[in-house]
Amino acid sequence: MSNEESTKSESRNKKENNLLRAVLGRKTTTQTEPLPDSETFIRPDINSKSLVLRHVDVGSCNGCEVELGLCFAPIYDIESYGISLTASPRHSDGLIVTGVVTSNMAAPLMDAYRATPAPKVVIALGDCAINCNGLGDGYGVEGAVGEFLEVDLQIRGCPPEPKSIIAELRRIAKA
Repeated sequence: MSNEESTKSESRNKKENNLLRAVLGRKTTTQTEPLPDSETFIRPDINSKSLVLRHVDVGSCNGCEVELGLCFAPIYDIESYGISLTASPRHSDGLIVTGVVTSNMAAPLMDAYRATPAPKVVIALGDCAINCNGLGDGYGVEGAVGEFLEVDLQIRGCPPEPKSIIAELRRIAKA
């Protein structure tokens, strides 16, 4: 790179930085500011009634998954109540299980349950998870969730509406 090109590049960078300062209204920096004290940064009373769940689909038609997904859409915004999903059972307060337990998913369900720290809650979402909803005689069907785990909450429906899912999860989050 020639000396002239280097000068042009520096000039362009200076103009971009000035533009950024003007747009942002503050000095740009590459240094990160320290976080505030944890006691003032996160109010413990806000997250004291949160509920973090690991969703496990053990063999459903995906109707319950669609309705559960809608709970997290902006129109329902279940996360504003402190209820969220996590990808790891190790970081959850419990399991929310959909579908009939199939032979291929019985072991992963039990693994997820064992990986969830105590105290934990098990929620059967939808009629298939609660009582197999007529699918109990199907090939590869092992049974309802209650035949494998002690279920703490049943949310009925085929599929249950987002409003009823949110109402039941809020009730258990407050307990």
